[in-house]
Amino acid sequence: MHWTDAKGSLQARSSSAGKHRRSTSRGGTPILSVPEKLKVVKLWENLSGPALIEHAIARREGVLGQDGQLIVDTRPHTGRSPKDKFFVREPSSEAHIDWNDSNQAIDPAVFDELWERVAAHFSEREAYSLDCYVGADPRYRVPIRVYTELAWQSLFARHLFITPEVPEPNFVPEFTVVDAALFSADPQRDGTRSGTFILVNFERKMILIGGTRYAGEIKKSIFTVMNYLLPLRDTLPMHCSANVGSRGDVAILFGLSGTGKTTLSSDSHRPLIGDDEHGWSADGVFNFEGGCYAKVIRLSASAEPEIWAATHRFSTVLENVVYDEQTRALDVDSETKTENTRAAYPLRFIPNVVASSQAGHPSTIIMLTADAFGVLPPISKLTREQAMYHFLSGYTAKVAGTERGVSEPQATFSTCFGAPFMVHHPTVYARLLGRKIDEHDVECWLVNTGWTGGPYGVGHRMSIAHTRAMVNAAIEGRIPANFETEGFFGLRIPTEVPDVPRDVLNPRNAWADKAAYDEQARKLAKLFFDNFKRFEGHVSSAINAVAIRPLARS
Repeated sequence: MHWTDAKGSLQARSSSAGKHRRSTSRGGTPILSVPEKLKVVKLWENLSGPALIEHAIARREGVLGQDGQLIVDTRPHTGRSPKDKFFVREPSSEAHIDWNDSNQAIDPAVFDELWERVAAHFSEREAYSLDCYVGADPRYRVPIRVYTELAWQSLFARHLFITPEVPEPNFVPEFTVVDAALFSADPQRDGTRSGTFILVNFERKMILIGGTRYAGEIKKSIFTVMNYLLPLRDTLPMHCSANVGSRGDVAILFGLSGTGKTTLSSDSHRPLIGDDEHGWSADGVFNFEGGCYAKVIRLSASAEPEIWAATHRFSTVLENVVYDEQTRALDVDSETKTENTRAAYPLRFIPNVVASSQAGHPSTIIMLTADAFGVLPPISKLTREQAMYHFLSGYTAKVAGTERGVSEPQATFSTCFGAPFMVHHPTVYARLLGRKIDEHDVECWLVNTGWTGGPYGVGHRMSIAHTRAMVNAAIEGRIPANFETEGFFGLRIPTEVPDVPRDVLNPRNAWADKAAYDEQARKLAKLFFDNFKRFEGHVSSAINAVAIRPLARS
């Protein structure tokens, strides 16, 4: 174990830290780099997984599960705090950022003053640092250093990012994350919205996090950085899973939470490239991460055996999972703490993965939606323009009972299937996608993993066996080129799919009450129409031509 006391700055403690120089002065005052400013009682550098578990247990940050997992409780924050994320408005990035409710601006002085207070907070505590990377492709890889005050969060970062087996002596981070989980801001004094803050500073190449123990903020703040950097290098960052077949045929699956993105990309016949964050460069697809952050609620050993096995291994970090106090056995079905229970583990815990986390160009794109209105086809083929339209729309639905006050299906539109993490205007990403579809002749499909035969509460969820059969047939090119176009969404539905009953394919046929289907379809079409109005002036006439419009009642 390596540590250093507070008698010197971090600059004196690491051979790489000396390479950090002072930033450009603001108002005549030099801006100290992280190593110069951040002084701690004791710094633990690049500890191993077992060592971090020892620290976490000794510090009572968590408990060991029955199989050696580290179980932690992040309450009251059991998910991200998107309203507390801000970008420092500064000249180098200001013109690139799409300023909106997700990309809120904060003044540089606010960042600097809060950074002073966070540094003072760390000066009275021990801390952990980890040197790691984001991006499996060395040409696009970004070195990062993560400082945390909680040992388990350093273990989380070790699992999720690409961490060298042996620390690199001359490591120089391009971006630095400082996570002060136990420090809460004072909104009146610090200019934040609440005690929680996620501040991204592209000029200083820093991310400052505080007031929350939810480690997903570390993961997604770095994803946000990649969503800013890569389009500037003509590379598409994607919120998707990806796998590859024996012929080198790559498939990517876009989808929001609850659509089956992780489940459908886990296939014993197709090694996994990654389950959540990827880049698509001039050379192909690469994973950003070195691990997985899987939802655990109602996890089934029979339905998802690989994820089940990974969550029952030594050193896996389990967030907010209920367990038996005596036996430490998990209760993955319990929502007592949150529905958003999570497991963080390295990719090597999954048996069927691509070792390099890289592959060639995709031949198939699957866009997943869980339509709780029960009116979208289970599978439909998209033109290039339709693919860009649905990418910009990013539709899925919330269902009754999942949130307080939700009594009927509610449409959710998250542009690029990841609106909270997109820094540039959405059309920047859509244009990159459209160009790559053209260059590589990619087939695109929309797959509905939601409801059929009626809306949520009346119909039933699509059979996972049928959905998997449709996805596999699409990826393998086994769907015959015979289609019928339905009238509400302009989608081309295949008339047959191997191993799937024909009466499943057209959603209207599955409804006993055809008039009710038509009414529900008109309702969803109107929601699509209203959502896309904000993009009409930013996209080509060809994309506007395929945009969904509500049909008049006959």
